[in-house]
Amino acid sequence: MDPIFHFVLLSFTSLFTMINPMGVIPVFTTLTAGMTHKQATAIAFKATSTALIVLLVFAFGGNLIFSVFNISINGLRVVGGILFFLSGYDMLKGKLTRIKSDDEKEEDAIKNFAIAPLGVPMITGPGVITIAIVLMNDAHDFAFKTILVGIIFIVMGLTHIILLSSRKIISFIGESGNKVLTRLMGLIVMVIAVELFFRGLKPIIQNIMNIK
Repeated sequence: MDPIFHFVLLSFTSLFTMINPMGVIPVFTTLTAGMTHKQATAIAFKATSTALIVLLVFAFGGNLIFSVFNISINGLRVVGGILFFLSGYDMLKGKLTRIKSDDEKEEDAIKNFAIAPLGVPMITGPGVITIAIVLMNDAHDFAFKTILVGIIFIVMGLTHIILLSSRKIISFIGESGNKVLTRLMGLIVMVIAVELFFRGLKPIIQNIMNIK
């Protein structure tokens, strides 16, 4: 398979399934139920803009994080694989994760949910940030980095469109259809998680055993 096509496919699939905009729809439609279309549109734009900025900051600042905390990319792949697997498992069971924290007041969460928890961590959560850092590290030249940035913008654009169309999507596919899609995305995330985990674990084991 062509390296560029493989990178594009892996990047898009990993980011889109990990963000899982279909899984965000129930929360978005519930919290914007009493709003006008203009207000809901503003909330969706603010949420996706926040998520995009945070994701780009971490994607480009990943190497700095590695150097400051002495973290290896293979270690991040292992941890990311575990994190993805748990997230995918929750999605497979139909659980909606990445909501507000337990100590956050409901009224404050509703007031500020465009930035948190909708933008961060629901759209751009720890798993999405991790995969963006890993992908940016795997992008060895300017062309691949440019492709990754473009894919990040495309995925966030699609997420924005899906949020704007959330009410129509829910009415079309229904709650059952949304649950099925969430479970399918969860399965894809789990498969990516296994691949990512062993890609990180193999070099670590080889280094420990001095295998070239």
